[in-house]
Amino acid sequence: MNPRKKVTVVGGGQTGGMIAYCLANKNICNVVIKDIPEFTQHYGKALDIMQCSAFAGFETMVTATIDWETTANSDVIVITAGAPRLPGMSREDLLKGNADIVGAMVRNVAKHSPDAVIIMFSNPMDVMCHVALRESGFPRNRIIGQGGMLDSERFRTFLAMELGVSQRDIHAYVLGGHTDTTMVPIVSRACMGGFPVASLIGAQRLEEIVARTMKGGAELVQLYRAGSAFFAPAVATTTMVESIIMDEKRVLPCSVLLEGEYGVVEEVFCGTIIKLGMGGAEQVYEVPVSDQERERIRAAARSTQELFALIS
Repeated sequence: MNPRKKVTVVGGGQTGGMIAYCLANKNICNVVIKDIPEFTQHYGKALDIMQCSAFAGFETMVTATIDWETTANSDVIVITAGAPRLPGMSREDLLKGNADIVGAMVRNVAKHSPDAVIIMFSNPMDVMCHVALRESGFPRNRIIGQGGMLDSERFRTFLAMELGVSQRDIHAYVLGGHTDTTMVPIVSRACMGGFPVASLIGAQRLEEIVARTMKGGAELVQLYRAGSAFFAPAVATTTMVESIIMDEKRVLPCSVLLEGEYGVVEEVFCGTIIKLGMGGAEQVYEVPVSDQERERIRAAARSTQELFALIS
């Protein structure tokens, strides 16, 4: 029998802990939660999750650590660590501090798990993907941002609520950037059971749903008052990890380094559709979108490029 795959979650906060729990329940890999010595909650979360196994029915080993040696030879590294987003704070506000944090972590990832696929969660996510690419030296296919997954979950949720149908029968994606202003809900391709949603929902109402999707993270920050979303982000990230670990070849909306897609000449991380398997982003697809959506994707790429230039 092949040994279990190994996934390291860097950052044992709300989201990191929930990702570890979701992965444990999948029973497909062992999990390491890595955090700093000053933060001890990840030890409690690892033990708490392990104590679920008797009745939850999984054999996953969940380990907490403060050292990188324990994470060695991970197949997937999920980086969630960084400063939290607070009310009134944009993802861009987190730029400089998180770039330093993520850069140091990625250098350790490259040293101890040189064959890993990195899933970037820390914000501003698209820029942090650039930091990870620069600091790791990994190829394009092994640095992937999860923002489009979360934003697409929200878009599908709001469309399903409006139509009164199962979210599983909504096929809709958010591409572009992972910020309140640069994400691009792709209305032109959104469908319910094969029917274009634009034929089922009035134009004004559809605009309101798009606007709510784009402010979906800020809405939850305001509702939580202290902290931000962690259930939906964890499920989105777990779906990505499972597709890699199990080599499922899922076709999912993620941030990858564009190389000419959508007419983006400069190489820049931006959300599109990819095939996600054991090799990471095994194929990158350019979605046929409207002219307006294409221009908004290009604008998102320019915005990310400008932000990355500030820390280059």
